[in-house]
Amino acid sequence: METKKNPRADVRRNSSIYFAVGLVLMLLVTNYSINYKTYDAEAIDIAMLSMGDLDEEDIPITKHEVIPPPVKKQPVIPEEIIEADDDEDIEESIIDTSEDETDEPILDVEDVEVDDIPDDVEVPFAFIENVPVFPGCEDGDNNAKKNCMSKKISKHVQKKFNADLAGELGLSGKQTIRVMFKIDKTGNIVGVQSRAPHPRLEKEAARVINLLPKMQPGKQRGNAVTVSYSLPIIFKVEN
Repeated sequence: METKKNPRADVRRNSSIYFAVGLVLMLLVTNYSINYKTYDAEAIDIAMLSMGDLDEEDIPITKHEVIPPPVKKQPVIPEEIIEADDDEDIEESIIDTSEDETDEPILDVEDVEVDDIPDDVEVPFAFIENVPVFPGCEDGDNNAKKNCMSKKISKHVQKKFNADLAGELGLSGKQTIRVMFKIDKTGNIVGVQSRAPHPRLEKEAARVINLLPKMQPGKQRGNAVTVSYSLPIIFKVEN
């Protein structure tokens, strides 16, 4: 007859559980051993401050000398005031001047004539008295017209400029094109110049600027003049 073993008598039945519990206990002991810190008694004593020596120290008292404010002298009034006769001649002092002496008479403001502005005068956009008026920017003062014109030109360039051209040319990253042009006395765009990393970009920038509409010319002292304008065109080519 074969002998049957009781399953509860098998010691290997819960061996995996015992192994897991033992492994957890070993990890806890190891973690505690690593993080356990000790401090030397001498290091703690150094941080303690002793106030006994300060009580015995004799600190001298410093005396500050008080300086009295300066005495203001009262004006001396003479006891007797002598009145001078009106007929008495009074000698006047002559004050030298650094101005050039001339015998020419001083002119009134109305007599001063201002020469007319030459026909070939050119005024930068930043210093023009009355800026050129872009179509749609007629309202507002001079500064408002300046801001309106700048925004209109920027929108025009963003709409008309072929930004894909730089990618077709193999360029990448940030690209800057500097454009300079003039608004003549009749309001037309003339003298367009451009500088760019590639000649085709320069040609494209000049084409876009030449498409700007005709404007009211700028004025200096009431006269129509040519106004110079510079515009940077900056765009980024994504690879």
